[in-house]
Amino acid sequence: MITPLDIENKKFQKQMMNGYNVDEVDDFLDEITVDYERLYKENSDLKEQVERAKKDVEQYKNIESTLQNTLVMAQKTADDIKKNAEDQAEQILSDARSKIQTSVDELTKESETKKREFMETKKQFEIYKAKMEALLISQLELLKDMNED
Repeated sequence: MITPLDIENKKFQKQMMNGYNVDEVDDFLDEITVDYERLYKENSDLKEQVERAKKDVEQYKNIESTLQNTLVMAQKTADDIKKNAEDQAEQILSDARSKIQTSVDELTKESETKKREFMETKKQFEIYKAKMEALLISQLELLKDMNED
């Protein structure tokens, strides 16, 4: 690639006849050199900007990748926490059902025991009542017999 310095240092051979005006050629080359130098510098600056932009894009891609990985990890963590919470809730419900069933079984046994005790007490009361009735009848008979004598 031709540099501005190459243009500035370019020398043409001079011909005696029908040659170009040296001053005009030099002035034109000076103009071209200035414009080319400006364009060359601008091109160089743009290349640097492109390189910086590429580096920035690469950095943003890395950040995006990191964020995506973080989001995936956060989603997995949230799913794990949710699963653990559901498992714990199921375990708590299972334990509660087991305790309730145990309590119901104990209360049922206790109720049956109390019912048997009640029935036994009622039966004993009926026997006692019958004995008392028999005793009272026999005492009445005795009193009647005593009254007759």
